[in-house]
Amino acid sequence: MSGIIGIIGGSGFYSFGANSDTDTSSLSTPFSELPVTLYRSQISEIPVIFLSRHGEDHATPPHKVNYRANLWALKEKQASVIIAVNIVGGITENMAPGTLVIPDQLIDYTWGREHTFFDTFNNEAEGENHVDFTWPYNEAMRNILIESAKTRGQSVHTRAVYGCTQGPRLESAAEIRRLKRDGCDIVGMTGMPEAALARELGVSYVSVALVVNWAAGLTSESISFADITATLDSGISEVKEIIVDAIPKLHQLIEN
Repeated sequence: MSGIIGIIGGSGFYSFGANSDTDTSSLSTPFSELPVTLYRSQISEIPVIFLSRHGEDHATPPHKVNYRANLWALKEKQASVIIAVNIVGGITENMAPGTLVIPDQLIDYTWGREHTFFDTFNNEAEGENHVDFTWPYNEAMRNILIESAKTRGQSVHTRAVYGCTQGPRLESAAEIRRLKRDGCDIVGMTGMPEAALARELGVSYVSVALVVNWAAGLTSESISFADITATLDSGISEVKEIIVDAIPKLHQLIEN
């Protein structure tokens, strides 16, 4: 395996900051009239490509993100592994706000999104049209991120099922009860079809999720966006620290 490390930032994570020596470029894709903006950076002297999932000004809601254009652009720029940052709600008892999670499974509840590159089948390579998605996240990359978190003394949950909902509204209490019965530990709006599209492109993919609120109906209080913002502001720095620590190890992985 060889290539470049790609990073997809979620809410509250739009860049690594001024010290990352960011170079901006725009790339046209077959899937959008608008180009995809990419940022080429140096982290620990290793080249990475950063993409802000919702755009610089967070203008694009989850159901309107052009996931196909984003993933195609990263692949076109030689990304062979992708770290995705996801902001989520906690469902099970150990997923309190502020918790860091490296999920190992997901369930897709979205609808109407452009979720595949296979709009037509290549009948000469039928098996390639149906990618194996048994394990959505790359295990070697998961282990590297877990090791990086532990190296920094950060507590992280290493097993969790991510339930991806449509948005942009938050879920009802009954929907969260359903997700919990289905086995979901966390809930977000951006994990799919991103993970599946990466698999179709042959790009290894992993998620770092930050829990910013309890999901609907799990407390007696209404969901507070002021509290979400406060948790996001304090927790996203820990997410960045894990990624920065993991980059040299991921670089070694893709060069071997």
